[in-house]
Amino acid sequence: MIDRAALAGFLRQRRESLQPEDVGMPRGQRRRTTGLRREEVAVLCHMSTDYYSRLEQERGPQPSEQMVAAIAQGLHLSLAERDHLFRLAGHAAPTRAAAGDHVSPGMLRILDRLDDTPAEIVTELGETLRQTPLGVALTGDTTRYTGPARSRGYRWFTDPAARRLHPEEHHAHHSRVLASGLRQVSALRGPGSRAAQLAELLLERSEEFRALWAEHEVGLQFDDGKVYEHPEVGRLELTCQTLLDPVQSHRLLVYTAVPGSESHDRLRLLAAVGPQVMR
Repeated sequence: MIDRAALAGFLRQRRESLQPEDVGMPRGQRRRTTGLRREEVAVLCHMSTDYYSRLEQERGPQPSEQMVAAIAQGLHLSLAERDHLFRLAGHAAPTRAAAGDHVSPGMLRILDRLDDTPAEIVTELGETLRQTPLGVALTGDTTRYTGPARSRGYRWFTDPAARRLHPEEHHAHHSRVLASGLRQVSALRGPGSRAAQLAELLLERSEEFRALWAEHEVGLQFDDGKVYEHPEVGRLELTCQTLLDPVQSHRLLVYTAVPGSESHDRLRLLAAVGPQVMR
């Protein structure tokens, strides 16, 4: 059963404890509010201001599990705080899977400070959870996919459009690395896991994947250097740095170019063009 008073108090306390710069928002002038405004939290949680305000006012319908998860992420809650929020809203706390979608507050704080850099947070299955605006400009909005298509490996083997940003001479290596990585995650998570289910789908739908799966390759890795053939700014040679969250098995991928290089100039041009070019 939902505990409206406790839920409202918890939401207010968490909102007031956050500052705009903590969540990648501009502070602006003449700010009198303690912490974030309700409308700012609503933007972070992808919901209406009215809906969020009613929760803080101890009224409105019981929020769904999906809505509670969005609030937990928008308020940058820890896993313990997220679980507490679920219980206050009258739901069982989600299972603490090693490959869950809840991004840690620390990793979110880092991502929020990378607004001038292509960066993304991905799961062990290559599902994009968050992107910076320049990350969207580089690869398109890869958070929009649903079902198995959330996995970049699944898209790589089933959707020819997934390869268009990568030089054709790199395709074979990409395929081997993706098949190798899925085999490792499937073995780690075991039969019946999402990774194993994804592998079964690909075995049914991709002849290329079936051939690579039969090779039983493991341990292959992408190089730190990434090459993109961007339709607006041309060839980009970038370096990818990775930060790992071992608890959630999430990776923060940050893409940079060598200062003074042609790719560096093109990345600055891409920042000026904006994310709309790849949507």
